[in-house]
Amino acid sequence: MPTLGPRIHFFEVNDQPWFPSFLRSRVQSALTLAWTFRVPFLQQSSPAALVASTLHRVLGGSGNGNGNGSQNVRDYTFVDFCAGAGGPTPAVERILNARLAEEADGTTTSSNNPNYGKGESQSQRRRGDGSGHNHGTQVQFVLTDLHPHLDAWTAAAKKSDNLTFVPESVDAANAPKSSVLLDAAAATNSDNSGGRTKKVFRLFNLAFHHFDDPLAARILHNTLDTADGFGIFELQSRTPSGLATVFLLGPLFTLLTPFYFYSSPVHLFFTYLVPIIPFVLVWDGYISSLRTRRVDEVLALLNLDHSTGDGKGRERALQGWTVRSGEELHTWPVGYLCWVIGVRDGDTGTGTEE
Repeated sequence: MPTLGPRIHFFEVNDQPWFPSFLRSRVQSALTLAWTFRVPFLQQSSPAALVASTLHRVLGGSGNGNGNGSQNVRDYTFVDFCAGAGGPTPAVERILNARLAEEADGTTTSSNNPNYGKGESQSQRRRGDGSGHNHGTQVQFVLTDLHPHLDAWTAAAKKSDNLTFVPESVDAANAPKSSVLLDAAAATNSDNSGGRTKKVFRLFNLAFHHFDDPLAARILHNTLDTADGFGIFELQSRTPSGLATVFLLGPLFTLLTPFYFYSSPVHLFFTYLVPIIPFVLVWDGYISSLRTRRVDEVLALLNLDHSTGDGKGRERALQGWTVRSGEELHTWPVGYLCWVIGVRDGDTGTGTEE
């Protein structure tokens, strides 16, 4: 699919300081629903399930390699560096860990199933499986943000021992060393310390397009300096199909709102009587599409490092890393999850999955 011109960093309403916080939180709730809901017939799985299955496939699970032999999804602690109010990360954690637990038990349920992992009780999720043992399969997820959402994160973390958060502000462009970050996260859950000895994998879920080029370059360089892997996941793209997908958001949320936000008169009022929420979802969706980078544009950010003025910044920064990218259909026929995954594994190179 052809790209629609150069990247344009226009403004998104939900990012603006003048946009009321009570409306911002409701727009974020709708975006979280977009990650976790499956539209019958149009979606085989939720986008959050696609993220979980992509991480499992690319990083390797069940002893399966990713082309580098020893790589495994269990090697990492996954840190969401722009978690907002939680976004899809709690769902990704649940789905991925449910798949790993079932693989350890010898079952073969697919994580593409939108209900995958939902049959577990809360106590089973907290222990890993019904026997009270996790077989060493569980991976940890950590929520961080420049502006922590402690109430929402605390509520989410209570549902799983595999989900923690850093209560202090974390700047993705100047993040602390992995050990400091994981120690801070472990302090919020005394029962969870397993992730502290693993490698750190940074997650950017529907987030990387928010950064202008200088900030995105600083974040990417800090990631390569302090982490062992990163994943950029976007629900939209700078293509005709990406814009067509955004167009569907308005009518979709007009239909879904009574079923998911019926207990919020404010949400209903600003959806139907004064339709600010659907307007912001569609407007910001179009702007997000125009902001989204192709994989070559992501890698080109490495050349913005002022210490490498000779034009070899990309090659130097990517030494010891492998970067892969791809697309997964999340909404038939035009909606694609676009992803870029990089791992520090001793190999240098780039690749693209079709």
